[in-house]
Amino acid sequence: MNLRGPTEEAPAKASVDLGRRARTEIVVEVKRGDALESRHRVFAAVADASGDTLAHWGEVGRAIYPRSAIKALQALPIVETGAANAFAVTDEELALACASHRGEPAHTERVIAWLGRVGLNEGDLECGAHAPLEARAAAAFARKGSRPTAIHNNCSGKHAGMLTHARHMGEDVAGYTHADHPVQMRVRATLEEMYGEALSHHGIDGCSIPTYAAPLAAIARGMARLAEPGRFAHARVRAARRIRKAWAEHPRLISGTGSFNTRILELLAPRILAKAGAEGVYCALVAEHGLGIVVKADDGAARAAETALVAVLREFGVIDTALWERASDLGRQVVRNWNDDPVGEIGAILDI
Repeated sequence: MNLRGPTEEAPAKASVDLGRRARTEIVVEVKRGDALESRHRVFAAVADASGDTLAHWGEVGRAIYPRSAIKALQALPIVETGAANAFAVTDEELALACASHRGEPAHTERVIAWLGRVGLNEGDLECGAHAPLEARAAAAFARKGSRPTAIHNNCSGKHAGMLTHARHMGEDVAGYTHADHPVQMRVRATLEEMYGEALSHHGIDGCSIPTYAAPLAAIARGMARLAEPGRFAHARVRAARRIRKAWAEHPRLISGTGSFNTRILELLAPRILAKAGAEGVYCALVAEHGLGIVVKADDGAARAAETALVAVLREFGVIDTALWERASDLGRQVVRNWNDDPVGEIGAILDI
């Protein structure tokens, strides 16, 4: 690894173990009592901003859909185009652009206010509707007999951001989710620059925008470049810095009450920023080391991706002993029954 001297964007890096390269996938085991109940295999890659893959587990050359785990990269054009300044977008709103929120009032009320300031409303969102993901918000909906709208979609903040740069650029907001719309073309170009790789294969995400398949190693590189964007123009550096700040300072907006994603950010941000994606994906960056990390559970299990991410962070020494004492429950999660009794645990095995 080529370690540069300290700069504003590349601070001096503390000691971190980058010398080992794994060959087999991570195994996440679920135990009930003293017996093995389930086993998940997880692929992972760790990269730096230069493009070096510093460690890998399993098939990191295989293309995956990162889904919502890369929302911070997709949010860069909100700042780069000048739209954030033009519409006085707050850091809380930028956090929502990076979020998979749980439909709590703190989330939906802010998205509604943001859209209103841009001159739009929830009817302009093309993400589709689903019920709030947070239990109390969902129960309140059920009691009222209310029907969810697109504002409750966990991607409504991301879509508000996309509408904001469409509006700023004078583009038609209708159809902004289509792959050939200027909004999605900007997002795709941003991803290609951050990954250092052309993107040709895409599907449609749950919220109706294109989602582009890329190798785990390339996605990890993109996250590393968000941590250390000095190779890019000043506009990208400013945008990356502001996105990281919003991501770090508003963990409850990134996800919500009771979620693993909010808990890990509350414990580890701003040093470590993490974001979940559907189908067992997690992305993270380690700001002080300029590292990007991506994990993918082969069977799509979120619990496997969560446990593996913490194991990789622990293996590389970026969670020190003092911090580990506060975060150890994230790396070895407790299985509980409906009476909330502990009945098992979930842990990861990294075969080095």
